[in-house]
Amino acid sequence: MEVAGISAPTVTIFISSSLNSFRSEKRYSRSLTIAEFKCKLELVVGSPASCMELELYGVDDKFYSKLDQEDALLGSYPVDDGCRIHVIDHSGARLGEYEDVSKVEKFELSQEAYDQRQDTVRSFLKRSKVGRYNEEERAQQEAETNQRLEEEKAQASTISVGSRCEVRAPGQASRRGTVMYVGLTDFKPGYWIGVRYDEPLGKNDGSVNGKRYFECQPKYGAFVKPSVVTVGDFPEEDYGLDEM
Repeated sequence: MEVAGISAPTVTIFISSSLNSFRSEKRYSRSLTIAEFKCKLELVVGSPASCMELELYGVDDKFYSKLDQEDALLGSYPVDDGCRIHVIDHSGARLGEYEDVSKVEKFELSQEAYDQRQDTVRSFLKRSKVGRYNEEERAQQEAETNQRLEEEKAQASTISVGSRCEVRAPGQASRRGTVMYVGLTDFKPGYWIGVRYDEPLGKNDGSVNGKRYFECQPKYGAFVKPSVVTVGDFPEEDYGLDEM
């Protein structure tokens, strides 16, 4: 086959290998020597450059030639966009050996050893007293959390199951219903009030994440914080949702 020079400075080609089952699309400079080109292919296919044999295939996937002149330029071969260069590995590695990462030895470090190192993110956070390593800030956050919990508990203690109520959440219209649950939940921390609305204005049927807290029809149930619940003599309102 006649070797012809091509003026385009770069070429986009496909790389395949005898070591794996996939192809990679890459762009390379035509001014690379074959020796330099092999070094770049090491990162793509995993073969040592010294163990590579290169074959050039055309856009129609027909064999063109071998790239066997180490000091020749890549552009001196008839390499064009869409061509494929197949890397044959002679290192003795097996097909798929570099694809199965489960066979790669993992670096593992115990928590005790990690704590003793001074060049880790954890060590930096401790020295800088950031986040959970700031004892004062963490203590303050815990105190604030406990205070909010006590306030919610006190508010919830004034609300009884079976009471009529009105829910007045910020940015939402008032909704009336019946208190069906008062207490802690599994889905979020703090005290919650389960309400069965008079109309389908809720989000659930009294259950959340598979756990049932009370019974009601779908879309009639909701859980709200005690601070937005007012207990009183609130008759049912006709929202007109059943009208045609």
